[in-house]
Amino acid sequence: MTPRVTLLDYGVGNTASVTRAFRRLRAEVELTADPARVAAADRIVLPGVGAFAPARERLAASGLDAALRVAVEGGARLLGLCLGFQLLFEESEEFGTTPGLGFVPGRVAAFAPNVRTPHVGWNALAVAKGDGLFSGVPSGTWVYFVHSFRPEGVPSGDVAATCDHGGPFVAAVQRGNVWGCQFHPEKSSEAGRTLLANFLAGEAT
Repeated sequence: MTPRVTLLDYGVGNTASVTRAFRRLRAEVELTADPARVAAADRIVLPGVGAFAPARERLAASGLDAALRVAVEGGARLLGLCLGFQLLFEESEEFGTTPGLGFVPGRVAAFAPNVRTPHVGWNALAVAKGDGLFSGVPSGTWVYFVHSFRPEGVPSGDVAATCDHGGPFVAAVQRGNVWGCQFHPEKSSEAGRTLLANFLAGEAT
């Protein structure tokens, strides 16, 4: 059976490259801004590039935030990518405090002032959870990052992987059916392909 992915189109995501990555895995991708379609979906990807507050406002104004909540509460698997990953948390301090979606405890904050930002390029992961998103992905795997903020205060049980840039930071989470990664799997070569295949595998719940 062909896996189906619902990719949110809310004006701040790099949807073209994500779509291509899933189609290379022979998944059917539906790009939509329709809350009803999102609420009824089984596997949802929340992409994102840019600043936190405008993205959060677009989700609220479109009703997609409420649709995401309905879908997740109904058992849909949600994957947040880059800014979409940051939106999963309770709030962000970028340009003032903005509430997030609150699917995962934690706060998105800037790197320490002495750390070079943005963090751009390939870096190695330390995998904390070897199942789900990271099934078959060992510690030391290199993936591609572009970001200046990262979450803090994330419960250890929700941390799927960390990375080191001026000290360790949370690079991926897995809390029930809500998954997310700060890096770009669609730009992370074979490792990213494996991660996206894991998202497609098995039952969504």
